[in-house]
Amino acid sequence: MISILGIVIVLGAIVGGYLIEHGKLLVLLQPAELIIILGAAVGTLVVANPLPTLLRIGKGIAAIFSASPFDKAYYTENLKMLYELFNYARKNGTAKLEEDLDNPAKSPVFSKYPKFLKSHHALEFLCDTLRMVVTGGVEPMEIDQMMEVDLEVHHRESAEPIAALTTMADALPGLGIVAAVLGVVITMGSLGGPKEEIGNHVAAALVGTFLGILLCYGIFGPLAGAMGKQNDAESYYFGFLRMAALAFVKGLSPIMAVELARRSIPTTVRPTFKEVEAACRGAKAAAVKAA
Repeated sequence: MISILGIVIVLGAIVGGYLIEHGKLLVLLQPAELIIILGAAVGTLVVANPLPTLLRIGKGIAAIFSASPFDKAYYTENLKMLYELFNYARKNGTAKLEEDLDNPAKSPVFSKYPKFLKSHHALEFLCDTLRMVVTGGVEPMEIDQMMEVDLEVHHRESAEPIAALTTMADALPGLGIVAAVLGVVITMGSLGGPKEEIGNHVAAALVGTFLGILLCYGIFGPLAGAMGKQNDAESYYFGFLRMAALAFVKGLSPIMAVELARRSIPTTVRPTFKEVEAACRGAKAAAVKAA
C-alpha cells in the first residue's frame, strides 16, 4: 500500500507545483501522446520477453500494491512449523517423515499451516531437501550445495521481470521524444493556420516528452525498484529455510535448528528469542496433548 502513497505523492507534487504556477491541467491531458508512449513501451516489453516473464511482471506489479507476506508473524509461524516438523521426525523416524514429504497436504504438521502449503516453491524446496536426508548417504555439504544451486536458479528467474521492467522504464524518455517528434510533424503541417491551433500542437508535443520522463523516473522505475525489494525479501526467506534445513541435516536438536534459522531472518521482521520460545512451547504442548 505504501507504493500507492508514493505514486500519489509524486503526481500530487508535480500537479500541485504546476497549478501554483497557474498552469492549466487540460493542457496536460493528451491521450494520443499517452497512447503512443505506453503502447510503444508495452510493445518493446512484449518483443523482448517470453510470456512467462510477462506474466511474472504482472504478478510482481500486483504484489507491490499488497502487503508483503514475509512479515514477523509469518516468520514466527514458520519457525513454529519447523520446530514441530523436526520434533515429529525425531519421534516418528525418517520412514514416517518420508510419507509426509511425499504428501504434505495430508501431513499432520504441514496441514496446520495452509499459508506454507500455498507457497509451492518454498514447499518443494523444503520437502525436496529433507527427502535427501531421508534417502541417506548424502553429506550435509553436498545438500547445502544443492540448495545453493536451487536458490541461484530461483533468484535468476525472479530477477528477469525486474530487469525487463527496468529496461522498459529506461526506454520511456526516448519514446517520449518519439511522441514529441510526431507532435512537431503535426505542428509543421498546421503552419499557416490559426495561432491557437499551432500552440496546441506544440504543447502536445512537449507533453509527450514530459510524460516519457515522468513515467520513467516517477512511475515505472520506482515500480521496478519495489519489485527488486520484494525479490530480496523472498531471497531472505529462502535463505532462512536453507539454514533450518541445513541445521536439521547436521543433526542439531529441533530448538537449536530453529534458533539458527531465526538468526538468519532480517532484523526488521525477526521475532525475538522469547517470542519463538513461546510459539514452540505452544506447539510442544499441543503435540503432547494430541498424543
